[in-house]
Amino acid sequence: MEKAARHVSFREAFRFWLKLGFISFGGPAGQIALMHKELVDKRRWLGEERFLHALNYCMLLPGPEAQQLAVYIGWLMHRTWGGIVAGAFFVIPSIFILLGLSYVYAAYGHIPAVSGVLDGFKPVVVAIVVEALFKIGKRALKREVHYAIAALAFVAIYFLHVPFPLIVLAAAFIGLVGIRLTPILFTPPSEKPKEKKDVNAAAPLDLVIKDDAIQLEHTLPDRARFLKTLAVGTVLWLLPFAALIGWQGFGGLHAQEYRFFTVSALVTFGGAYAVLAYVTQAVTTAPYNWITPAQAVDGLALAETTPGPLIMVLQFVGFMAGWNNPVDGMSPLTSGVIGALIATYTTFLPSFLFIFLGAPYIEKLRGNKMLGGALSGVTAAVVGVILNLALVFGSAVIFPVGFTGSVSWFAAFLSIAAFIALFRFKFDVLWVVLAGGLVGLLRSLI
Repeated sequence: MEKAARHVSFREAFRFWLKLGFISFGGPAGQIALMHKELVDKRRWLGEERFLHALNYCMLLPGPEAQQLAVYIGWLMHRTWGGIVAGAFFVIPSIFILLGLSYVYAAYGHIPAVSGVLDGFKPVVVAIVVEALFKIGKRALKREVHYAIAALAFVAIYFLHVPFPLIVLAAAFIGLVGIRLTPILFTPPSEKPKEKKDVNAAAPLDLVIKDDAIQLEHTLPDRARFLKTLAVGTVLWLLPFAALIGWQGFGGLHAQEYRFFTVSALVTFGGAYAVLAYVTQAVTTAPYNWITPAQAVDGLALAETTPGPLIMVLQFVGFMAGWNNPVDGMSPLTSGVIGALIATYTTFLPSFLFIFLGAPYIEKLRGNKMLGGALSGVTAAVVGVILNLALVFGSAVIFPVGFTGSVSWFAAFLSIAAFIALFRFKFDVLWVVLAGGLVGLLRSLI
């Protein structure tokens, strides 16, 4: 029996978002699955439909969709400060953890014990992504046509190397046309029309959010609030940039990083893997030449094994750019830390703005059949893309020299064991990851 409804206080939500920042392993797929498990299934703070509606919007945005989803839900529950807390604490723990790992990598990466721990982490991450694939697929693939879209998306990205933004647009178009021409094929079997209700802001938020039909007062579009939010966001971007130009000049390393990572945050759709492909191509060649391709790959491995958004790999890139090219008068460590913080700030600032500016309009369109059809197509396509990511990363870990080379039986066994622990026995993600690192360490010492 469902427990009695109660008010979810800001303090209680704060504790959850703080905890989530330390346990959100597994990249966006695992993090989205974890939020669904905690917020929808376990705590029942919001309904399934509302969760998926927010997720669909975040999937359409450039940048880290899991962190944007946290901002969206935090804003939905406790307005702007709720979104700021949710989004910030989703990232803050990983900032410090990855800074430490980046320094260890740059200064001591050749030590066998360090590489052994990383070798133990990687297979566990493969298992986390595969488990998340099962969970997200079960939620998103409600009709045969959704399976078809997912399959087409997988073929397009894995075999044909079609850019992710084009896949998203094609899936949205298919869903839009499909819901218009044959709505029965695109409407989930359990979906029933619901009448919208209006409530005031004083109503208990858990009661409001668990009823997917209700429209919250503070989520309604407001032109004045839109303009104010846009102005604040612009100032928050301009002030640090102006300070860097005044300190190092427009062509200084850190000013260049500020511009580059801002652009990458705005133009790269498809999550961390898409953005890493774009960034790697740019920063490993002229005119930047900030890091080597091998360092970019190592950064992805570190980010995969760090709680928080997988797109934190950009912080590693920013750190290594500063470490490899220290500004005059700075130590490599100081230059690297500044570069890392710049990359993180410029990557995540747009994410908050996308939610605070766009979410009220997306909330207003909840229940719109045309938008729902387009977004259901996108969600189905994302399942195919996640399958591609699972195969790409899994093959890199289990077949480190390619499919024609030898198999890493250690990685294969550890991936299977971790998957069983997560999927069958429901072990906590954090403990499975730590166990993998310990196994890798012991293996390196034997």
